[in-house]
Amino acid sequence: MMARTGGVTVSYHDSVSKLQAFDHRARSPFDRSDWYGLLARFGTQPLVAMAEQGRDAAALPLTRTASGLASLNHWFAFAWRPLAAPGPEGDALLLAIARDLRRQAPSVTMDYLPEEHGTAERLRAAFRKAGWLTRMEPRDVNHVLDVGQRDFATYWAQRPGPMRTTLRRKAKKVEVEILVEFDSSAWQAYVEIYNRSWKTGEKDADLLEAFARREGALGHLRMGVARHEGVPVAAQFWTVERGTAFIHKLAYDEEFKRLSAGTTLSAALFEHVIDIDAVATVDFGTGQDGYKRDWMDTERLRYTLTCIDPLQPAAWRLLARKLADRLASRLRRG
Repeated sequence: MMARTGGVTVSYHDSVSKLQAFDHRARSPFDRSDWYGLLARFGTQPLVAMAEQGRDAAALPLTRTASGLASLNHWFAFAWRPLAAPGPEGDALLLAIARDLRRQAPSVTMDYLPEEHGTAERLRAAFRKAGWLTRMEPRDVNHVLDVGQRDFATYWAQRPGPMRTTLRRKAKKVEVEILVEFDSSAWQAYVEIYNRSWKTGEKDADLLEAFARREGALGHLRMGVARHEGVPVAAQFWTVERGTAFIHKLAYDEEFKRLSAGTTLSAALFEHVIDIDAVATVDFGTGQDGYKRDWMDTERLRYTLTCIDPLQPAAWRLLARKLADRLASRLRRG
């Protein structure tokens, strides 16, 4: 399916192969075509909206929903971004996509848009200019550490006193191993520890393992396992890419909680990515978990952008529901 307006061609694809052209600008593993390929492989049908003009191109990885279109996303990803170069050329291509999407669906919902680089506002501006009614709401908080010129020793000296005391008292109780390649036995240890942890059962475990295997093949994986007397008691799954370390998963065995093996393992991985990988940023993903603030120093918002086409009757019911929800929220507050 293809449309051409003002020299811009907008097309739609049910495969993510076209997204390979944007991999060189990826800011995280969740911007790359192979990530979207995993989502497609594990059951989410893509609809890639793409605009091209000459050598310039932009894309929105989307999927169809019962009410319209939504970002091709997953709870495991830290953020979702439009794939477009910065500047007026990229803005014009996003506008072309936003205009053409009115022929595709009555609503478009894009989740986990980052505030940094003006990403969320940029996309909202494109849809507004294209005639959509838009509403942007905070979705979650992203926790990051800007390493700057610090080495690990400097960073660690700035952590809360109880954390430093815990490491000093407990570090010798476990042995830490950090792997930079995928190892089946280490992954199995992680799975077993996760199943014995405080967390609920792992959702989409097969997708997560496929992601870890791929990151290992690319040289991005940093897998940590802590053992007590030879028994795995804590495990963490990180990746490192383009100057950023991403903390994906961590778990410890509840039976060995007294060892504080998670703190010891986290400290070892922070030391590795800061002093050996020399990352500029550590990204601890999203969530309101208080412990993340102890390790990080900055919080960034993630937004949900809802776009509704007021000219489509199918959107009126959705708009009425949104207005009713907003009114109900105000009444509850007082």
